[in-house]
Amino acid sequence: MKTLESTVFLKDKNKIFTQNPNHCKKIKVYNEKIIKIKGEEYRSWNPFRSKLAAAILKGYNLELKQDSKVLYLGAATGTTVSHVSDIVKDGMVFSVEISPVALKNLIKVCENRQNIIPILADANHPDRYSPIVSQVDFIYQDISQRNQTEIFTNNLKKYLKPGGNGVLMVKARSIDVALKPERVYELVCLKLKEQGLKVLEKIDLKPYEKDHAAIIVANK
Repeated sequence: MKTLESTVFLKDKNKIFTQNPNHCKKIKVYNEKIIKIKGEEYRSWNPFRSKLAAAILKGYNLELKQDSKVLYLGAATGTTVSHVSDIVKDGMVFSVEISPVALKNLIKVCENRQNIIPILADANHPDRYSPIVSQVDFIYQDISQRNQTEIFTNNLKKYLKPGGNGVLMVKARSIDVALKPERVYELVCLKLKEQGLKVLEKIDLKPYEKDHAAIIVANK
């Protein structure tokens, strides 16, 4: 097993794991596989269930520190959130989700992970959770709406620290079904640059996700 980051690990070139915190021993979030090495537990991170895992396996170098603060937009039931929580074990994950049904499952994940703050809110309105969310080092968004680029940039302007990074998971078919996905990604990158962001990388998520790409940006 080779270390990619402090708590992200690679095995057999197509499997990644995050280290399960001691207080979460033997606790699974979505029936993932748990392995033990030298007394420590590691949870498998399924790229078919998590776009962030897919991006990492496609070459994205996730640069998160153990004390990083993260704003996660589109947290859903907490599959990917839980792995981010493993990585930033001494930090915080502000997890915004608009669906009350999904949030109920996310809250169950939070019962064992106190570095996750579940927030029932619409990411279209970042001002509404400003009493809860502080400035963050990293913003991750996975929201399937036509205006997903605008949602991302509005949240970055309000919450991302200077020099911080963000990842926008683009679902091409949610933006324009008439355009080829690659063209949609190009247009999204142009919009991000127009907003003063530096586009660092664009990663197509095939074969894990069809018509999806991860676009990595930096706040200048």
